[in-house]
Amino acid sequence: MRRVIKLFLVLLTLLLALWLIWGFLPLGNDSRIFLSLFCLVLAVAWGWRYRREARTEQQPIDEKSLPPEQFAGAVVLVCGASDRLFPAGQAFRETRQGWYIAVSQPEELERLADSFAAARPALIARLSILLAVIPEQWQDADAFNQQLLRWQRAIANSRQAFSGLPPIWCSVWLNAIQDPTENGCCWYSLTHNHESLQVQDNAAVAQAYISWCQQRGAETELPRLSSSLWLQALFSWLNSRVLEVLAIRNHDTPALRPCMLAICTTPVSAVADNLWQQHIAAVTTLPVRPDSQNVPTLPLPDALLAHLPHRHGVSVAMQSWRLAGLLIGIFLLLAMLASWINNQRLIQNVSDHLAIYQRLTGTPAGPKVQAQKQLQRDAGLLDGWQRDGVPIRYSLGLYQGMRLIAPLRASINDWAPPQPVPVINKIVQGPTTLRLDSLSLFDSGKSALKSGSEKVLINALVGIKAKPGWLIVVSGHTDNTGNALLNQTLSIQRAAAVRDWMLSTSDVSESCFAVQGHGASRPIATNDTAAGRALNRRVEISLVPQADACQAAETLPASGVDAGITPSKEN
Repeated sequence: MRRVIKLFLVLLTLLLALWLIWGFLPLGNDSRIFLSLFCLVLAVAWGWRYRREARTEQQPIDEKSLPPEQFAGAVVLVCGASDRLFPAGQAFRETRQGWYIAVSQPEELERLADSFAAARPALIARLSILLAVIPEQWQDADAFNQQLLRWQRAIANSRQAFSGLPPIWCSVWLNAIQDPTENGCCWYSLTHNHESLQVQDNAAVAQAYISWCQQRGAETELPRLSSSLWLQALFSWLNSRVLEVLAIRNHDTPALRPCMLAICTTPVSAVADNLWQQHIAAVTTLPVRPDSQNVPTLPLPDALLAHLPHRHGVSVAMQSWRLAGLLIGIFLLLAMLASWINNQRLIQNVSDHLAIYQRLTGTPAGPKVQAQKQLQRDAGLLDGWQRDGVPIRYSLGLYQGMRLIAPLRASINDWAPPQPVPVINKIVQGPTTLRLDSLSLFDSGKSALKSGSEKVLINALVGIKAKPGWLIVVSGHTDNTGNALLNQTLSIQRAAAVRDWMLSTSDVSESCFAVQGHGASRPIATNDTAAGRALNRRVEISLVPQADACQAAETLPASGVDAGITPSKEN
């Protein structure tokens, strides 16, 4: 179930990120594609790492030993001498007041803390750590001290899983100094909410130690005195052997200060020459209860659970809903910020278009017409949003497009482009350039007009008339077949032949003509094909404006490859 929740949260995060990128952020398509791929890579990397950790992590604790998530009592992790409080093979004990979980070794505490925090986060506020101490089962003081330091380090390492140290309390189980036949259970406790020592005898109501002594009667003066001395010696041993050791900071291990001390006098299995006997023998002459064997399971401190501090916890489902709500809240915050930026950019763009339009005078009209068309596009966009609804990328950030419609319409309507003046097209009589096929006028390689060419020239030259200030230029062209110099000469001769025919059939002055030969230097098509070479073999007649045309004949440069113009008459 926890894996499903984590997967759901990751997918929710990915979905919100993609929605933010493509629906709100003012980015280009390239940036959006890059960020989308980056988010997908992060999601895949998380999934790979999560799967790898799931394969390599230690076997989680059996959740049957954990209390149900709706458990209303106290949860106690019993460290230290926990094997004496639980029957053999039993990992937990449930009572009316609490749920006790056995932690047999310090190394197991951190793993149990991680599993408990992941499976029952709502019960962390009800959890406490009990350090169980049975001094009559220890003979070596150094070994006991080392074991205590190991538990201190393990408890300190569990604070990361519990987001801090939970309440820590210490309890001592010890044989009483009374008659061995008396098997009653008596609890002595020092708690944070009571200044004096409290006593709870045989599950009775807890009361102050002084009141409890007074109620036992005058005939028990000596036992009360012995009990007081016994308790004083016990607290002295507990302070020197346990509390002072836990209060010392060791490297990265913080000092531990229990919030409650408890002493239970009950039959306990004891070893010979144990730590408690050594202490009693050294400081008092009080009798020590003989060693006992085959003692049943020790009583649990249910009566003291009410003195532990409690807080309200948060369940896994509630934590997931809170995290989902946090993700949605962050998404909405970023979406509103991006929407506000989009609105500011919209206002800035429309304002820039209005400023450009108003700066233009309309002379010439073209730039202002373009600016007016841009304003019309802006107005159409805003009108469409007003009619169909504003896009969500603008609506979350104080959309202000409504107030832009009025100035846009006013600016569009305050100017109209001038009406174009109708243009009357002038009809030009005849072409300014006439192109004639050389094969229709000359035989191959010849420059004399062949029979029947006059008809072609007459039909083609209809409308070609010389005007004052216009020069009739006759140009000859060939393909690239053959010698270039011969082609140059042939092109000039063919142009001169056409010019001579025009002089003989009209009254146009000889000074109105100019003859040019270009050979194969100005092709209009490729010479690689027969059709292209046929197009290149041509004679062109052009009317060129010239101020002194059709005046007195002038001597033109000699014909040749460089000049390309012949005299006005060819011999």
